[in-house]
Amino acid sequence: MTFAIKAHVRDPRVKTFDFVAQKTMYGGKHVAEGDTIFVFASENEGGQGLIARGVVTSVRPAAKRPGLARQTPLVSLSIRRTARARRPLGRRELRPLTDWQDGAPGTELNFKFYRQATNKIVGLTDEAASFLASFFRTS
Repeated sequence: MTFAIKAHVRDPRVKTFDFVAQKTMYGGKHVAEGDTIFVFASENEGGQGLIARGVVTSVRPAAKRPGLARQTPLVSLSIRRTARARRPLGRRELRPLTDWQDGAPGTELNFKFYRQATNKIVGLTDEAASFLASFFRTS
């Protein structure tokens, strides 16, 4: 499976991204070492949307807080960047895609990342993964 993460990215040029205790939704809790993952720099924190594609090099579940019955699974992970995005894709480009039932990959991304604008890791359909791959140079 392929995943995407929207998170605070301090430096989009680094070769390795490290994220601590990230929220998982829409299948994101299944992320594993070796998976392909697309990195979005959160616009809520000054980012620009899609910035990189990478490979997950480590995943560790974050400890649950005691005393809470329902908790969203959190994971900490490291990602080795394999490519930089060649064109923009973020909230501005995805905002018009709101027909939640149309099955379009851009609509899937808008729904999963921007309908509820919190930072998170999400699982992607093959169509969404192919759509995101088109934002990277193939060589």
